[in-house]
Formats: sequence, C-alpha cells, structure tokens
Amino acid sequence: MKKLFHITRRSFLARCTATAAATGLPLWFVQEQLTGAAETAASQPKLPSPNDRPGIALIGCGGQGSGDARNASNYGEILAVCDVDDNSARAAVKQFTTDGKTPDKYNDFRKVMERDDVHIIVQGTPDHWHTLVNMAAAKAKKDIYGEKPLTLTIDEGKHVVKAVRENRVVFQTGTQQRSDSRFHLACELVRNGRLGKLQAVNVFVPAGLRAGPFHSVPVPAGLNWDFWQGQTPNVDYEKERCHVMFRWWFDYAGGPVTDWGAHHNDIVRWGMGLDGPVDVEAKVVTGPIPGGYTTPSEFEATLHWANGVRQVMKTTTDETWGGGIINENGQRNGIKFIGTDGWLWVNRDEITASDKELLHAPLPSNAIRLEVSHNHMRNFFECVRSRQDPISNIEGGHRSASVGHLIVIALRSGRKFQWDPEQEIFVGDGAETGNAQLAREMRKPYDYSFVA
Repeated sequence: MKKLFHITRRSFLARCTATAAATGLPLWFVQEQLTGAAETAASQPKLPSPNDRPGIALIGCGGQGSGDARNASNYGEILAVCDVDDNSARAAVKQFTTDGKTPDKYNDFRKVMERDDVHIIVQGTPDHWHTLVNMAAAKAKKDIYGEKPLTLTIDEGKHVVKAVRENRVVFQTGTQQRSDSRFHLACELVRNGRLGKLQAVNVFVPAGLRAGPFHSVPVPAGLNWDFWQGQTPNVDYEKERCHVMFRWWFDYAGGPVTDWGAHHNDIVRWGMGLDGPVDVEAKVVTGPIPGGYTTPSEFEATLHWANGVRQVMKTTTDETWGGGIINENGQRNGIKFIGTDGWLWVNRDEITASDKELLHAPLPSNAIRLEVSHNHMRNFFECVRSRQDPISNIEGGHRSASVGHLIVIALRSGRKFQWDPEQEIFVGDGAETGNAQLAREMRKPYDYSFVA
C-alpha cells in the first residue's frame, strides 16, 4: 500500500508540473486546483447514469447554441431542438440524431416548454430573445443554461432574476471565463491585494464589424422573419441582420461592448467583488457607415467604481488579437489589472505579471478563496443535481450584463452618467435621459405577455 501511495503521489506531481508548464499557471496554484477538484468531485452528487440522464432542449440552433448543446449532451439527452429558421432546426435535428434517436423539431419555443420530459433548456438565441426564452423556461420549471449577455436591457435583467428566483430553477450564464483557471487565479490575486491597492483596470476587446450600406432582399424560405425580429422594430429583411451578424445592430445586441465585453466585464466585477460602477462615459472612435451596421466598430469607455478604481474599456483592431501582449499597454483581447505594486495581464491564452513573484508566490492559508469550477457546463449539471447556484448565477449574469448596457447607453447618449448600483438607476445630472433607456418598447405581440 505504501508503494502504491508513492506512485500515486508521484503521478499527481507529474500531472501538476505538466499542467503548469502547458498553461503558464504557477505550480502551487495548479496543485491547489487539482486537489480541490478531486475533493469537490468526491463530495458532489454523482452525475446521471446512462439510464438517468435529464432531457435537454436546444432553443436557438446557431453555432454557439449548437456548441453549447454538444457540451450539454455529455450529461443528458437532446430530446428537442427549436429555431424560427427551419433550416437551422433541421440541421440541428441531423446533428443531434444518435443511436437511432432523433430529437423533435420545433419552430415555437413555447411548445417546447409544455413537455414534461424536457428538464433543461440550452438557450443560444440572439440577444434580443434571451429574456423571453429564459422567462418562459423558468415559468415552466426548466433549469437553464443561457448564453451571454443575459439580456438586451437592464430592466429585462430584473424580470429574469425575478422569474428564476420565484420558480426556483437553476440558471447558469454562459460567461465561461469564470470556469477558466487563469481568470480564477487573476481574480484571487487581486482580491487578496497581491497587486497592492488596485488602481486601474484596462479592458481590451476586438473591434466590431464596419460595413454597409445594405439592401433588403426576399426572406429566405424557412425563416419566420417576423418571429425572428421579436420585440424589435419591424424592418425589411437584410441578410446582414440575421444569424451571426445580429450582434452588430443595436436593435438586437450591443456590438463589441456586449459581445466580448460581457465576458471581460464579468471578470472585472469578480476581481473587485462589486456589483457595478458609479459612473460611466463613452465615446465612439470609429462610427458606423450610414445604412450599415449600427453599433460602432471602435469605442472607448471610462468607468469609475466605488473602490476608487478607474476602468478603461476600448477596442483594438490588431488582427492577431487572440492572445498575449503586443506592447507595454497590453493592447490585445484581455484584461490588465494595475495596482500600486505591479500589474497583471490575463486572457484565455495566458496570465503574466510585471514581476513573476506576483504569480509564483503562494497565497497564505487564510487568503480569500473564490468559488471554483473547472468546466462550465459540468458545473451547471452538478448544480442541477444539488440545486445549488452555479458559478455564473442569475444575479451575476444580470450585474455583468448591466455594465455593458451602461456603456451602450453612454455611447448612444454621448454624455457622462452617474449610476447607483444598489438601486440600479441613474442619479444626478442627466438621470432622466439615462433612466429612459433602461428599458425598450417591445413590439407586440412579442412583449412579456408572449410568455405569460
């Protein structure tokens, strides 16, 4: 037995060393994470057996939704797919047909909610449909994995939080960077004062698309264009509005602010432990082309937080923005935390610091520890079993999305606003202008009564 323990321990250390080398994470942190993961796995309810797997329905069968459903299929059975574009729905049926089992196809998500054998909704629709789908699922007592950003407006977030909590369903927001060890380490170091007093946070996101003018064309066969538009103003069909390109229109999303920004602002909040900023201003750097996409491709926003931190969020047009630092300002896709004792840069590819010791010196045993998840989808399914909140719970998804919505309001208004994160309203000069944009008019019949 002693020899077996020695081999197991040696294998564990070898695995830790290999993981540290591959990820750039410090060895002490990798050891903590892998040890904690093993302990958590032992204490968590077991995931379903092949004969006890929850029924899953995918709503929104585009690339992101289908990718989420593929991950979810490791833990349950895809029983239904739904999309207002029948071509996408049929493609999803084909994709998720396994072992002779074919998921049912729908074009109205409300019909999916009527099924007793569907326990979980994977929601991958465009942003302007997130709220109504999530609310319908919550009212039907379905647990939900919902894509980011949580909502199209701040007011919608309040409705979704209320629906989720009143119906006691489990909700995981698709801000999966919370399940990434690099971001976890960065936030724990910041929370524990490793950088000294935090002074600033710089957030860089890829620039959005800038193109146009576009022209209306016939609606493709199989697409219910009126249903796809939902709550937004009714306009002629332009192929550049639909599917992946929806994110570059203010009608349906928020451009780069709420695309990558939803991920990075979530990490900014996690690192500081605060709900939201106290003021915001933003400017358009490169504006849209008339008749084309309506969200600016480049912008810069400045936010101040109650702890005195100044956050700057801006776009970069660097074509190799996928990872790393390209100059002393850290201008790529990622987050730079700056304190009195140094800086720390993190994105999905790496974590670096002004001094290696900022990373490699272990945290003390009494340090602040943040919740741990090593796999975002698995964390959701574990919580479905335990009925606990997942790592990106509904309130967190709402608060992080709200940061982006505040920036969008400032961009579209062209002025600075003061924000009360506790009351979730604008205060001070210009408050009336800002508060008028916390919600949008919803085109009937696609308002809240659509899922009543």
